[in-house]
Amino acid sequence: MTTTRPSIPFFPPGLFTADRRLLLDLLRQLGRAPEQRFILGEHTRRLEQRLRDRYGAADVVACASGTSALTLVLTALGVRPGDEVVVPALGCAPLAACVVNLGAVPVFADVDPHTLVADPEQAERRITSRTAAVMPAHLFSVMADMPRFAGLARRRGVRLVEDSAVAQGAVLAGRPAGLWGEAGVYSFVQVKSFGMPGEGGVVITRDAQLGHRVRMLRNHGQDGTRRFVHHLVGHNSRFDEIQAAFQCHRLAGLDARLRRRSSIAEYYTARLAPLADRGVITPPPGREGRCHYVYTLLVEDRDRLAGHLRRHGIGSHVYYPHPLPRQPAFAPYTTPGERWPHAERAARHMLSLPLHPHLTDCQAEYITDTVRAFAGG
Repeated sequence: MTTTRPSIPFFPPGLFTADRRLLLDLLRQLGRAPEQRFILGEHTRRLEQRLRDRYGAADVVACASGTSALTLVLTALGVRPGDEVVVPALGCAPLAACVVNLGAVPVFADVDPHTLVADPEQAERRITSRTAAVMPAHLFSVMADMPRFAGLARRRGVRLVEDSAVAQGAVLAGRPAGLWGEAGVYSFVQVKSFGMPGEGGVVITRDAQLGHRVRMLRNHGQDGTRRFVHHLVGHNSRFDEIQAAFQCHRLAGLDARLRRRSSIAEYYTARLAPLADRGVITPPPGREGRCHYVYTLLVEDRDRLAGHLRRHGIGSHVYYPHPLPRQPAFAPYTTPGERWPHAERAARHMLSLPLHPHLTDCQAEYITDTVRAFAGG
């Protein structure tokens, strides 16, 4: 008798299936509208206002991507060629690339060995007289220690930028992710917590003047009062009206989707935490300062577990198999012999399990059963 294995892909293929009719209707509606406004129109303004109200921000500025949002923030803060920006050694390429693209120098700080986010003590050791900013990033399901980073920035007189691209909905000490530094960003790439079928993101800030400067920079340096008057040398990072209307619709369901992510993550931790002495380490438990975007294990034999999951029909994913300073693109910004032991070890052992609101209870149980069977639990 042949047993059919369930198929649980890591990236769910049908995230927006239920909204397909709405998306088509929005396309027709905006395509036939007499004003023919496809970027930075009323829907974008409405989305920005709803997010400002939701998070208590002074400003929210919708941009073409989370990456461009980071670039706009660093530009608005005056990061110049030759400046240094301290970033985590573990994370996605834009952390360092947006610094390099401004002519500045990324300086890599090691991460905490368990939470995998930037270690404030390691970051402070990297600050020099040339440091313009420190840019911690929230990673996978854990916010960085923003109270300590905020204290560090005040004490050392540097700007604090929060790469909160994956952390929309996370809260630490009563303050939302993105509002600890002078500015933060959210990304709307489809698999993120407020994902959409395309690129996009926002800058979020408690500083209205900084928000105004970002707003000009995203649209070729124009301030919106008179076209073709350019106050700054800006960028083209404008938001799509169809996507803005779509996100306004989906915002109402965001809290429910976040709760579902959190409950699945808590279930994973409850069932997998006992495997720590067998080479499977779960993320820190709880909901305080947690974003539950990706659920990432540290596994002694990562590749063997990935193969075991695959044979049982479960997709997994290895994020960041190399620390940023070990990437060919960023190696020129490092010193020979320099080490980031926690980031390097994490890169060898990280393995992410499926985590999205469409997972059923049965699928979550099957995933954890399969991991436990691998570890002999």
